[in-house]
Amino acid sequence: MKQLNVRLDDAVHEALEQRAEAAGMSLPDYARRVLAEEADERRERFLTAAAHFSQAWGPAFEAEFGPYPAPAPAPARDAAADAA
Repeated sequence: MKQLNVRLDDAVHEALEQRAEAAGMSLPDYARRVLAEEADERRERFLTAAAHFSQAWGPAFEAEFGPYPAPAPAPARDAAADAA
């Protein structure tokens, strides 16, 4: 197994620590996962194909199912308050 040492500015380090914590991971484990995903050629091909598909078919999906994310539903009204 190879080792990689990188220097990060404080803001980047803090952001990565927060993301690692949110993912329930240590910073080294989180960084290892992010770097492995970035190096995965299959992931890159999938993301490229997904972007192409979205551009080609996005308008048809939106016409059929509405915009994404869907607008939040209006809050329910209180019937007792309306009667008053």
